[in-house]
Amino acid sequence: MSLRLLSARIVRSSAPLNKAASLSIFRGYATKKFTEDHEWVSIDNGVGTVGITTHAQKTLGDIVFVEVPATGNELVKGETVGVVESVKAAGDLITPVSGEVVEANDSLVEDPSAVNSGPEDEGWLFKVKLSDNSELDSLLDEAAYNKFCEAEEGH
Repeated sequence: MSLRLLSARIVRSSAPLNKAASLSIFRGYATKKFTEDHEWVSIDNGVGTVGITTHAQKTLGDIVFVEVPATGNELVKGETVGVVESVKAAGDLITPVSGEVVEANDSLVEDPSAVNSGPEDEGWLFKVKLSDNSELDSLLDEAAYNKFCEAEEGH
């Protein structure tokens, strides 16, 4: 969902949002980056929350199994760090950034349905303390990612 659409929904929402809540929503989207492998990372205070994109979830279908890296693991950008399996296919989970895993969404191991209902929010996979912020420069912003997905679908 684009920031423009998100902001329109917030403005039109009948439920009032407090200022802190609305700012945290915008901060999360302003710092979100994407990979051509269909992972996303949202950065907050040097910690990246990582997951698969909505596009990936829709392409894969219902996710039935998730393997995430363990807390404490050292990750290197571009390495396979887990697996996401659906009723259609299985795919490697490739980390978009390097660093130490500080939290894993272990609840997904028992019940991966959160990835189906919210792959870019409650369906996050793991959190990593970044070891090299410059790695973010090679990732796609939302507009570039959407353009990449459109081109990929056209082939």
